[in-house]
Parts: sequence; structure tokens; C-alpha cells
Amino acid sequence: MRLAFAFLLALGSAAHAGPAREHLDGFTRGLSTLKGTFTQETRGADKRVHDSTSGSLALSAPRLFRWQYDKPFPQLIVADGLNLWIYDQDLKQVTVRPQSSEESRSPLTLLVDPGQLEREYTVAEPPDAEGLRWLRLEPKGKDAPFVRCEIGLGEEGPTRMRVSDSLGQVTEWRFGRWERNAKLDAATLFRFTPPPGTDVVGEPIKSAEVFPVK
Repeated sequence: MRLAFAFLLALGSAAHAGPAREHLDGFTRGLSTLKGTFTQETRGADKRVHDSTSGSLALSAPRLFRWQYDKPFPQLIVADGLNLWIYDQDLKQVTVRPQSSEESRSPLTLLVDPGQLEREYTVAEPPDAEGLRWLRLEPKGKDAPFVRCEIGLGEEGPTRMRVSDSLGQVTEWRFGRWERNAKLDAATLFRFTPPPGTDVVGEPIKSAEVFPVK
């Protein structure tokens, strides 16, 4: 699974927060769903571009998301609240596994997961740069898949996100076309049914059956 979901908000009191924190607070206040587009670029420790792609995403509070890579190689990642589905169209293969709390802890889920910012990260506000206000997040947990995340905020909200790992690899996303609280079809966006002929690796968790009390 790609780093984005190794990954993926209530900010508490903003009385002592700086401009970047207040800007993010304003963007996320009252937010229940979010959709947009992205481009993604990964650079190694040698600063060379190793991977470049683009696609779209959708999130719904508290734990539903859809991350779709369109170019150059189609791939779909869907979290339905119980399972995480990773579908490689070219390989005709889908991997499914339980959607653990670790896998739902993408920095982007800060936008729809109340309280995660203070609970999971140490937060700092570096100086403005590249025309954006920045937040720097460092995971409190020792088992986090990255060592630092930087979120750049523009007039439209989160515009950039950079995630650095312990090997010096940096993955950067540029976001656009945000739609806050858009009407999303959860049955279509946040559910996945393997197409006929798809090889399924893993066993999905089924929701518990509920029987009425007589």
C-alpha cells in the first residue's frame, strides 16, 4: 500500500494557535465530507523523482475514504470502515485486510477525524514559505511509518502535503478542486466489490449481524 495510507478535526482550543492552525481550523469546522484531486511525486534521498502520479480522493467522517490513482497506472484504495481494499486494475488483483487504526491514520484524516491532531502528533508552525502557511506534524508514536508531515495551507485550504520517512524519501501531494461537504454516494464511493475474474488476496471482515431483542 502506498505511503498515503500508511497512512488519511477538532483542533481543540485555538486560542494560542498561530495563523496556520487557525486557517486549518476554519477549513475543517463543520466538515463531514471532502473530495478533490491530487498530483503525487516521490523523491528519494538522492532528491531524484522516483514516482509521479495523479488522481482523485474522497473522505467521509469518521473512517471512510477513497483514493484513486488514474495516471500512469490505475490503482484504487477504498476504506469502508471495516476493510481496506487495494485494487490493481492492470493485475486484476485486489488485496483486502482489516482496516486497522494504523491504516486509517493518514495525515489527511485530520480533516474529518475529531481530535486526531492533538492525540497523534506534536505540532509546530514554521515560517510561511512558497506563499503558504505551514503546519509541521511529528508523530508521537514510535511505530509511525513517517517521521514528519508538513501541510501547506492556501486560501482554498490544504494545498500541499509533504511526508518524509526515516530513509530520506519524501512524498509530496498537491491538492486542488476541493469540495467541502459535497453530497457523496457512500454506497458507490466507499464500497468495493471485486469485478468478475479478479484475484482476491485476503479475507474481508463481515459486519456483525444484529438480531432484534424479543
